[in-house]
Amino acid sequence: MPIPIPHHADEKHSMSMAAIRDFVVGMSDGLTVPFALSAGLSGAVHSNVIIITAGIAEIIAGTISMGLGGYLAGQTEVEHYEGEKKREEHEVKVIPQEELDEIKNILETYGISPHVRQGVANDLAKDHKKWVDFMMRFELGLEKPRPHQAFKSAFRIGLSYAVGGMIPLSAYFLTTQPLQGLIYSSIMTVICLIIFGYFKAKVTHQSPVKGALTVTLTGIVAAGAAFAIARLING
Repeated sequence: MPIPIPHHADEKHSMSMAAIRDFVVGMSDGLTVPFALSAGLSGAVHSNVIIITAGIAEIIAGTISMGLGGYLAGQTEVEHYEGEKKREEHEVKVIPQEELDEIKNILETYGISPHVRQGVANDLAKDHKKWVDFMMRFELGLEKPRPHQAFKSAFRIGLSYAVGGMIPLSAYFLTTQPLQGLIYSSIMTVICLIIFGYFKAKVTHQSPVKGALTVTLTGIVAAGAAFAIARLING
């Protein structure tokens, strides 16, 4: 008796969660790091041009770094999956009986009767590809990475970082003095951090209020520390 697996539904869910994860990673760093840098420079320099130049340079570097990190993480996931798949393919050929017993043990945890467990194991043993796919998913808990996922993840993370970083920096384009820019930047960034933290918590099924406060306080503390240190060093 085959076990129905809503593959397309799982794939869409996995894709949406991966996109949300990439957006969260990029946006959270994009809002906090450039904000802290701008705040620190606001306490040390007297020109918005310097802050804007440094901010843009940081955003470009951060976008590349975050995107590359996302790409490498995606590639590592692919390499890990392929390595485990080769190991499983070897095991079903060399120690098939042990692998059949593992199938039955897995099905037993779902309350499947012994007769059905044996039938499923025998059916899977007729097709090594399906057998390996079953072991990858239910024994190791691994899903096959989607094609070009590493590139897509890198693009989403990098773009999110750039968008997030431009929010605190944009205030310095609209003002003439660093401290004035810092005030507007702080207001804009705090509002965005609250909104971002709220929706981040909602999609990850956590407390929205706690999520908003955690993300916002993290950004405020980072920026405050950078500003204080810059003021202290600058005398």
